[in-house]
Amino acid sequence: MNGEPSSAAMNGRVVSVNVSRVKGTAKEPVPEIEINNLGVVGDAHAGAWSRQVSILSIEAVRRFAEQTNHPVGPGSFAENITTEGIDIERIGILDFIVAGEASIQVAQVGKKCHGDACAIYKSVGRCVMPAIGLFCRVVSPGKVKPGDKVQCIPRPLRFRVITASDRASMGIYQDKAGPAVMEALRDHFRGRRWHPEFSSSVVPDEPALLRAQLDDFLRQDGDVVFLTGGTGIGPRDFTPEVVAGFCDRLIPGIMEHARMKAAGAIPTATLSRSVAGARGTMLVFALPGSPGAVTDYMACILPILEHAMLMLHGIDAH
Repeated sequence: MNGEPSSAAMNGRVVSVNVSRVKGTAKEPVPEIEINNLGVVGDAHAGAWSRQVSILSIEAVRRFAEQTNHPVGPGSFAENITTEGIDIERIGILDFIVAGEASIQVAQVGKKCHGDACAIYKSVGRCVMPAIGLFCRVVSPGKVKPGDKVQCIPRPLRFRVITASDRASMGIYQDKAGPAVMEALRDHFRGRRWHPEFSSSVVPDEPALLRAQLDDFLRQDGDVVFLTGGTGIGPRDFTPEVVAGFCDRLIPGIMEHARMKAAGAIPTATLSRSVAGARGTMLVFALPGSPGAVTDYMACILPILEHAMLMLHGIDAH
């Protein structure tokens, strides 16, 4: 990938539109394609799944031809739409792409190579599509033809870190758990194909204030909330109840896993009432309030976080 994904809109044009009747074969350029709710009409890859429309840039095609001295052109890598002027390696997951009359959303970057079932791979021993090709699902149907405008519209991935602590909110001690979550998130998403945005707050252990924070972030189309503190059994520990009341679905497995891993070294970790859940497409994780526990829990959550987000958006990432 050429640096970080771009958080600014990019504009280009359609060079070619391409269709194949059989999977694993090169696509043939056609004068126009029609995209419906299943993908490109008449194309072998159309269907009720997340990889309905594929995109590759002519710049990547030309670069491959120069590097391999192998004659390739639009459609050679089985892409439905060949673009020009847009750096597809800076487009992130969940970004929107408007091509001609159609609107699509990036569901996957790259894919598993077909190997010997791929004509290019059989000839050259390598391919471009599995590394940088974009695979999209249809948002709005329409027709696309060469010369049409293409616009990539970034879709920010919004994170909120909330520390629930009476003493930290009053300035009696410095919050360290919230910054630990933030650091783990920034490290994890650095260089990945998303457009993360981060915000944080510190509030007292008051159920109404915690709920107000969650409701506010939901109205802002937030994606993931991490709360720290208030997950024990003390008289001011209300966070699990607030999260359970806010979410429409709980996700017990991940916190059970993290709790048991932590308890192997610290038996009192079993007293944690940390919970996870979802409200619509927003994920909520309630973590313990100590920096050490935060580190342990984040080590369990981060490996499954992106998969969980895609699932909530109806994208099958298998």
